Amino acid sequence: NHSSLPALCADRHTHSRTHIKRMAQAQTHTIVLLQPGAKAATRTYADFESSDEAMDGVCQLFEQKLKKDFPRARSITYEIEDLHARIDALPDLAVLTFNNQSGAYVPHDKAWVKSRVLQHLSKQAK
Repeated sequence: NHSSLPALCADRHTHSRTHIKRMAQAQTHTIVLLQPGAKAATRTYADFESSDEAMDGVCQLFEQKLKKDFPRARSITYEIEDLHARIDALPDLAVLTFNNQSGAYVPHDKAWVKSRVLQHLSKQAK
């Protein structure tokens, strides 16, 4: 049926633009601002080439904390709820992602980080 061909092509074109936009978002320079302790002196930051790398970094920080808390454990497993609870417990956590169009960094809060970590881990599990 020739009438459906333009619709398929249009849909594929839209998908391609969406895919490119997602790839650009995933590859944007990202800075994680973190305060793990109650004192301001514990503030630190880490920068990453992409938001995916930044979400890996957030997970690694959590895993390092677990290893420190349970040094004798051979393996440690956790649920996303545990990671979300740890993020909520941090005195401060923010992420800045670079927006190529504006040439500025866009701030994101803990809720955004929890959502992105879940998306990132779900993508890795596939």
